[in-house]
Amino acid sequence: MSCGCKTSGDSAHSCGPKKTANGCESVNTCGNSYKLSVFDWLSDINNPASNRCDLVEVRFKNDRKSFYKNVNNIPLHIGSVVTVESSPGHDVGVVSLTGELVKIQMKKKKFPEESVLKIYRQANQKDLEVWQEARKKEDGVKLEARKIAYRIGLEMKVTDVEYQGDSSKITFYYTADNRVDFRQLIKEYAGAFRTKIDMKQIGFRQEAAKVGGIGSCGRELCCSTWLTDFRSVNTNVARYQQLSINPQKLAGQCGKLKCCLNYELDSYLDALSHFPSSSTTLDTEKGRAFCIKIDVFKKKMWFAYVDSSMAWYDFDIELVKKLIAKNKKGERTPPLEDLKQPDIPAQTIDLIQENNMDRFEKKNRGNNRNRNQNNRPNNGGQAQGQQGQGQGPKKNRPERTERPERTDRPDRPENTNANSGNQPRPQQKQQQKPQQPKAQTERADTPSDPEKKQQNSNKKNFKKKFPPKKDKNA
Repeated sequence: MSCGCKTSGDSAHSCGPKKTANGCESVNTCGNSYKLSVFDWLSDINNPASNRCDLVEVRFKNDRKSFYKNVNNIPLHIGSVVTVESSPGHDVGVVSLTGELVKIQMKKKKFPEESVLKIYRQANQKDLEVWQEARKKEDGVKLEARKIAYRIGLEMKVTDVEYQGDSSKITFYYTADNRVDFRQLIKEYAGAFRTKIDMKQIGFRQEAAKVGGIGSCGRELCCSTWLTDFRSVNTNVARYQQLSINPQKLAGQCGKLKCCLNYELDSYLDALSHFPSSSTTLDTEKGRAFCIKIDVFKKKMWFAYVDSSMAWYDFDIELVKKLIAKNKKGERTPPLEDLKQPDIPAQTIDLIQENNMDRFEKKNRGNNRNRNQNNRPNNGGQAQGQQGQGQGPKKNRPERTERPERTDRPDRPENTNANSGNQPRPQQKQQQKPQQPKAQTERADTPSDPEKKQQNSNKKNFKKKFPPKKDKNA
């Protein structure tokens, strides 16, 4: 059996007996890693010799514990491996608690002092070797026992097997829904294992505690770590907590209702004591209304009309109590629509911006805007210089010479505006701005304003009648 200082409940590990009275190396913390260990909060207090308690709690495989009397006054500590009295022979276990707390544990578990057995000695090397060899046989014996029970045709499941410390007895823990006839089974077991057979039936919750596992919460099962008493759990516990009666969600590894449903039951009952009864009905001017839902956390009750139950109206419990008192006086309450107050949404400030999906893109957008603002030309000369710097192939091109616009061809549009639809927006802005000085020169060349209006009208009509062709190279 493990002392708990290095391994968590490993039955094959043991600190072994020490020549000194200290027992395990870490006396104060030994056993705390074991799943059903008891914290000795009186370990630092020395008891007087006259009132010294000679009772000791010893644990065995899994969650089995018993109390023994230290008649030989052996110096024992938590984690000491001892040889104790058993029937028949002797057994080997690990000390889990000493001192005055043992009496409190015996009183809690209602263990009679008359049935307390005695401790023989600290386990020697021979006791440990026999004990460890017996522990190694348990897995093979369990599989063989299941095969024998299946061959006989018994409706039972062998959950666990425990050897006694001297290998003189085997205890089979099994689960079954109905009563099982063991007359033929015990004969088969005695002939196969050549030792005394003891059959012990356990419940499904005790089976889960022995086997262990991970619950739906992601943690190790409570029954296999710290829970010792298994209280009954019924469906009323789920109804008080406003849970849906779904067996798949409410059942644990053992197939029964989860023990953790009892943990918060007292809090829910305390909160429901301030609520009116769920069978409360309100007599309104529009008709009778009944309670359809209760929210314990928000302290609200939902009501709906008997005639039309599709529309629900939620009210605080204080308002419901006032309406109930008004009905007791014989007065009808206003309709539920008039009593319903508009919900004011609470303004929340998202400091971390968790709900913003593009929170990582804001910085890049701001940088791009700053770059575009810095690259915008302020005048014609700067724009031409930036175009020459930004476009590599156009650096060596000669500058265009402005030609005076001909007035003898008013119907012919300019070439610069013909393909303007195929060019992207940023290029249009860069091309239009440098043309401002050109427009100033054209004003001087054009003879009169009526001719300009005629040219603009011809351009618009030309765009509508003849749309520009798509440039594949753009």
